[in-house]
Amino acid sequence: MDPKQEIVDKNYAAFRKALPGIMQRQAGRFALMRHAEIVDFFDTAADAVTTGKHLYKDGEFSIQKVTQTPINLGRFSYAEYWGVR
Repeated sequence: MDPKQEIVDKNYAAFRKALPGIMQRQAGRFALMRHAEIVDFFDTAADAVTTGKHLYKDGEFSIQKVTQTPINLGRFSYAEYWGVR
């Protein structure tokens, strides 16, 4: 498996597990994920990506919108899609 896809998959699994506990407080926001943990929440995807790029020069992070029905966007949820390399 592609190492970048593994990062996305692990982050997504952790996000799904955390979703019931964060839904009420963070609905509609974007979670910045790294190493299968939520780092922080942001009001826009752009803010989450900008912070991820600043904090993680290796680009190993992903973002996920907090919704009742989360969608694994695969590589599209991976920060590289947003221009991080």
